[in-house]
Amino acid sequence: MRNLLTAGLPVLEARKNLSVVLQDRRPLWYPDLMEACWYIGCRSKELRRQPIGVTIVKRPLALFRGAQGRPAAVEDRCLHRGAPLAAGAVESGLLACPYHGWRYAMDGSVAHIPAMPAGCPIPEHFRVPAYSCLEQDGFVCVHPDPSIPISSPRRFPFLGERGWSSFVLKTIFRAPVEACLENFLDCPHATTVHRTWFRTPTSKTIRAIVRTLPDGAEAEYLDEPREKSVVWTLIAPSKEHRMRHTDRFIAPSTTEVDYQFSNDARYLITSACTPVDDSTTLVHTVITFRFGWLTPFIRLFFKPLARQIIQQDVSMLDRLQENAARFGRPRFTVIPQDLLMPHILHWRNALRNGAPVPAAGREEHVDLRL
Repeated sequence: MRNLLTAGLPVLEARKNLSVVLQDRRPLWYPDLMEACWYIGCRSKELRRQPIGVTIVKRPLALFRGAQGRPAAVEDRCLHRGAPLAAGAVESGLLACPYHGWRYAMDGSVAHIPAMPAGCPIPEHFRVPAYSCLEQDGFVCVHPDPSIPISSPRRFPFLGERGWSSFVLKTIFRAPVEACLENFLDCPHATTVHRTWFRTPTSKTIRAIVRTLPDGAEAEYLDEPREKSVVWTLIAPSKEHRMRHTDRFIAPSTTEVDYQFSNDARYLITSACTPVDDSTTLVHTVITFRFGWLTPFIRLFFKPLARQIIQQDVSMLDRLQENAARFGRPRFTVIPQDLLMPHILHWRNALRNGAPVPAAGREEHVDLRL
């Protein structure tokens, strides 16, 4: 696998029988910059009558519902004295500052100043930055850079469709986006971090096919072992039903883990990462599944099980960040079995620097033991 990273990062090569140790160099995880991307600010049900404050890519924002209940996102700082607008209230579709009551429209313009006598015009330049905001699939999404052309947010597959069930988990990781993305798509760590819960070492060597896609990359696992774990015992069909497991990175900040079985059962775990700052990521994980007549009952134990597994990842990434702080920098060894990590870094670095994104249509076969 060559030319995985552009000039902004150390050159990494991960070929068979070759590992590269990165140490005493500039950190591999970089601060996240504005990207042409929609990020989830909150779930729709969280944004009701009162505004809420969120931070997206270091931008403190106030989310509120304006005219006809439509969501809006503005800078969380009043033009007058800098009070946090998210601590205010929504009055007649306008966001009112908690200090002097200045009211803001959905486009960030000042619509009313209580201290001004009637008839006094409000200067047109009295406004705070506003951001594109919409509601989709039960989430309020924000596009943090108004200078970048806007496309539609990616939809969550099968969400709300007949025969499918789903639930959402919201998690704060004390880790950069890249670290979260790589963790969610890294199978080998599950045999230690999630031992007995999700995987148990079988010492079986399998083959994975890594493919580059127009919007990222995927890894498909062939003849993957599925035994000796709580997950496979409770929610997987019997071994007589074939399984197809694919992990996918969708640039710049989404992962999708897809398990399909020959009896038509299927599980998808989609994680949308919202960067808060250099070392904090808000993750909304949507788990969607279909298991025949048992579908409505699966979630009764699937949701607490998924939450337990995610908390194990939270604890491990906490430890990684703590150790990086102890030594002053992270250290990484990249081997061929780190299937999607180089693609995550290549894509995000290309977007960050305005460089060409990786070409689609490439394929590589890698052996790994699980």
